[in-house]
Amino acid sequence: MTDELVNVSDLNQYAYCPRRYWYLHFYDTQGRSYERVEGKTTHENQSSRGDWLNELYLESETHGLKGKIDVLDLEGARTVPVERKRAESGDYYKSDELQLAGYCMLLEEHIEEQVREGAIYLYETDQRMHVPITEDHREAVRETVEAIQSMSLDSVPPFTDNPTKCEACSVREYCMPAETAKLEPERVAGTGWEDEL
Repeated sequence: MTDELVNVSDLNQYAYCPRRYWYLHFYDTQGRSYERVEGKTTHENQSSRGDWLNELYLESETHGLKGKIDVLDLEGARTVPVERKRAESGDYYKSDELQLAGYCMLLEEHIEEQVREGAIYLYETDQRMHVPITEDHREAVRETVEAIQSMSLDSVPPFTDNPTKCEACSVREYCMPAETAKLEPERVAGTGWEDEL
């Protein structure tokens, strides 16, 4: 187990697929996909707009987290962290809520008051969705931080049980789920990949 602080955005990566995160973390296989380049450019282009506080970097030894909040919106008496996302589907993912909860936990330690909600802004639809942060979110963040800190090079997570996630995954060429399903079907038993053959 490591005491290394976990980047909040990695909570999202891990929630999407622990195996994907394992490749990203230990082999730096992220690459430069269209989605990454487009997302980074969109972030940069949007960072100087509006009257908000942009890009607040925070760390917490208590939570084992570090990260940069995209936008901090001061809504009257409330302080609301805003996470900006590409959303071709027109909606955000459950894993985005986990990431947002991580930012809320960092922020509330920084400002010494509870942060009860965050917001997710979707570029494609120009929508801002408020997300109440529950104790379940907070517990999920703590569990994910612990799981990430417990990972090791020798403990490769299993394949995802949702093969559709693999279709757009940037580490698929390293992970090779389809190839493994054909050559070593016993390794993908129970994952859903056996139905893809």
